[in-house]
Amino acid sequence: MGNDSLYPYQERDLNILFDKLTHASKGYRILYQLPTGGGKTRIFSEIAKWYVTNFNRQVMVLTHRTELCKQTATTLTKIGIKNKVINSTVKQLRKREEHACYVAMVETLRNRLKQGIINPASVGLVIIDEAHHNAFQKLLNKFPRAIVVGVTATPLSSNADLPMNKTYQELIVGESITGLIKQGYLAKPVNWRYDVELNSLKTGIYGDFTISTSDELYSSNAMLELLLHAYETHSKHKKTLIFNNGIFTSRNVCKLFKDAGYPIKHLDNRHSPAEREEILKWFKKTKGAILTSVSILTTGFDEPSIQTVILNRATTSLTLYHQMIGRGSRRLPKKKNFNIIDLGNNIDRFGEWQAPMDWQLIFERPEAYIESMHYLSTNEARVISSDLRAKFPNTLQLSFDIQEAHQRVVDAGQKPLTVIRDAIRQHAMMCIENSDTISQALELAEVLDQEIQWRVKQYGKCLGRVTRNYTDWLVADYKERLKTLIQKVMQKGKTKAA
Repeated sequence: MGNDSLYPYQERDLNILFDKLTHASKGYRILYQLPTGGGKTRIFSEIAKWYVTNFNRQVMVLTHRTELCKQTATTLTKIGIKNKVINSTVKQLRKREEHACYVAMVETLRNRLKQGIINPASVGLVIIDEAHHNAFQKLLNKFPRAIVVGVTATPLSSNADLPMNKTYQELIVGESITGLIKQGYLAKPVNWRYDVELNSLKTGIYGDFTISTSDELYSSNAMLELLLHAYETHSKHKKTLIFNNGIFTSRNVCKLFKDAGYPIKHLDNRHSPAEREEILKWFKKTKGAILTSVSILTTGFDEPSIQTVILNRATTSLTLYHQMIGRGSRRLPKKKNFNIIDLGNNIDRFGEWQAPMDWQLIFERPEAYIESMHYLSTNEARVISSDLRAKFPNTLQLSFDIQEAHQRVVDAGQKPLTVIRDAIRQHAMMCIENSDTISQALELAEVLDQEIQWRVKQYGKCLGRVTRNYTDWLVADYKERLKTLIQKVMQKGKTKAA
């Protein structure tokens, strides 16, 4: 973005914000929403400049990451605002060193306020980048008379107990993703979705899927094969960014692509700043480079040449979903589109990235939105234990929707028992494709006991009033037929091989 001209939508939003700020009383808090790639840093830098010029009081910009601090300071300097980054090296501020604008990391500022290096009374405006983190409560109370402007792409708090409408009095919604695509500021996404069975994933205390269950699923042979297949089908030799939930998965992904002969590097938060810089430099200049990472590159990382974003993970976080995809949405003269490859049913969960969102409603009633997300995550299918998933690494689809199959059979005028026949076939294939010998496959069939009980129970529900005697008989019959089918298919295979 040039350091002189603003885009029309930015000017429009700034005029609305300036008007609000002119009439705002002390301590008023406004939240501003603009999609990733819309130029949030530029907007809030302009707000800082306008405020300093008109009110002659200090501005404090708060960010979450070192990269964002540097980016912000650079943008402010470009538009003519003298500013100082308050980082861990700043131990004191001399009187003559007082600046119109400070840029600080949240933690650093907390410490500097404690030490009395900064006088909160002289700050008239606090700007918060990535405001959805919403962990600033105590810090904001130190500036009771300052006006606060929070900026985010997704006005939904990362902490459900602290909704954004408790911190901010109102939300100003900026240009939509579709609007930015239409006007040529963002690239248009092309979605490739794969239906992935997520029922071995468990959610942790913060409501998102745990790293351990994600690692188990996404490091299975079946998922690694699907990832490579998806890449080779839709993104071969394109600059690709892969997001994973765990370091273990990301390293496995790196090995998989290296072995297949593709240029790839892995990056996680354990890399030193120097290593990180070197890897990102390599990624920038290497044609068709692939970078596999854990959510470290969701903010403050800008590489417009990315052609594909692969979500090799599932998430229940709307913010994370938008941030991951946003990394590929930068528009270039030769890049009008970009690919999204979704291997976590995320598009089903949140809707397409560019679909219209009612941010005002989400801001006013976040609990209703979170509730609907939770419903979607927990109702994806019956929970299959990770132990079971681990025993069938070569199988992508472990579950079988009895109710859906029953509906299909009834609609086609076939006998209901066809459902059981198909369920047995699918279980047989699972045992066969994860075994080298008949005895191994039969051992695996034993492991499916609970799954068989579950399927028969579902089938019984579809039929309506069936006796327990009937379902008990059906379970025993299912197991016998499963064993017979495994032996038959594998013997046939042996004979063919011979």
